[in-house]
Amino acid sequence: MSYEQLALYIDGEFLATDGRVEQDVINPADGQAFARLPHATKQDLDRALTAASRAFQSWRFTSPLERSGILRKVAALIRERAPAIARNITLDQGKPLAEALQEVTTCAEHAEWHAEECRRIYGRVIPPRFESVRQMVIREPIGVCAAFTPWNFPFNQALRKAVAALGAGCTLILKGPEDSPSAVVAMARIFHDAGLPPGCLNIVWGVPSEISSHLVASPVVRKISFTGSTAVGKQLAALAGSHMKRMTMELGGHSPVLVFDDADIEGAARFMARTKARNAGQVCMAPSRFFVQEKAYKRFVDAFVGEYTRLRVGDGLEAETQMGPLAHERRVESMQSLVADARERGAALICGGERMPREGYFFPPTVMSGVPDDARLMKEEPFGPVVPISKFTGTEEVLARANSLPFGLSSYVFTSSIATATHVTNRLEAGMVGINHFGLALAETPLGGVKDSGMGSEGGTETFDGYLVTKFVSQASMVP
Repeated sequence: MSYEQLALYIDGEFLATDGRVEQDVINPADGQAFARLPHATKQDLDRALTAASRAFQSWRFTSPLERSGILRKVAALIRERAPAIARNITLDQGKPLAEALQEVTTCAEHAEWHAEECRRIYGRVIPPRFESVRQMVIREPIGVCAAFTPWNFPFNQALRKAVAALGAGCTLILKGPEDSPSAVVAMARIFHDAGLPPGCLNIVWGVPSEISSHLVASPVVRKISFTGSTAVGKQLAALAGSHMKRMTMELGGHSPVLVFDDADIEGAARFMARTKARNAGQVCMAPSRFFVQEKAYKRFVDAFVGEYTRLRVGDGLEAETQMGPLAHERRVESMQSLVADARERGAALICGGERMPREGYFFPPTVMSGVPDDARLMKEEPFGPVVPISKFTGTEEVLARANSLPFGLSSYVFTSSIATATHVTNRLEAGMVGINHFGLALAETPLGGVKDSGMGSEGGTETFDGYLVTKFVSQASMVP
């Protein structure tokens, strides 16, 4: 298999270098550049805006059956091309091949879900006050959308936004992650081959701040969708707000894990260790603050460390690898800084804690105990394989600690008590709560956070809400 031929995709054409500025694409397993990605010029961006605006005038009126048919073709092509797309994700993003393959294949479900749901975008009839009047509510596509997607799940995040926008009848300009671009270009080829009309989907690359400021400020763009850090999300929200643009924001988290002493302690520890290792902890919904009830603390730590340290870390293309490298050099530096700060504040290092002595951006599974709540590791999303585990005594105490941060994306609870699960679920300030398992981010379930973790949802029956406007029509049979 060869690496994806990187390009822009504008108005149904793939545009390669042709004198454009380029940047290196780095393999995080060895730190070496192996491909070049062209950046969009201002003229490219304007061409994408024009194409998306023109295409919207016809795409908005297409039959839901036609849009559904294209999304079904997309799902079939995803399954057909998954091995090649997954291999290239491992090359430019680093995650183990098995994880990359799972990311791609599950996206076929997202395409199929939206193919079905786009046929069910219903309005309603409101009973009138007068016999001669008919009152209707109509849901219409909002228009041209601009989307910005992250590097940690490059295919999944781009695909989710594309199928939601296109399924609703909108057109889309998407800026994917320059660090891991192959999956987004592969996605564009899939939509192209599935018969999506030119201009409905456009892919651009470049300096993020320059691309976002140009697109968000354009009067052509009516809605913004962003997945990424809270800091960048707030900047984009401020810019979008100044132009009264609709927004969907899926931002950072720092997910608490509450383990009560009546839970299956060893089972929860082993399950959470494997969950935390997914994509080397570079997951917005990753469990990242562990609170364990005192009586169960030692058993949980022993089981967690035993499972976590057994994981084989290595190049994602090696069959035996269970956790790959971090995506960037800066992620390694961030892990080292968080560990150093926690140790200075009195935390104990149980395992890991130092960069692995090999080429690439490898950091081992790391566990710390006794981390005070004012340590950076407890306040900042680590986005890596560093795990703080703390004790708690009572339910209200741990709820206060879990809710103390401005984040509210996901949270996890382990208990055998229905009463405890219900009580805690009702009081956790989070957009998603997993009880005794990880059941989030499925095609049929909404994904979104509260507080500084964002606004709006993707997936589930809520998936089109951010891409539709509501029009009320009141029609009389004659002038009164």
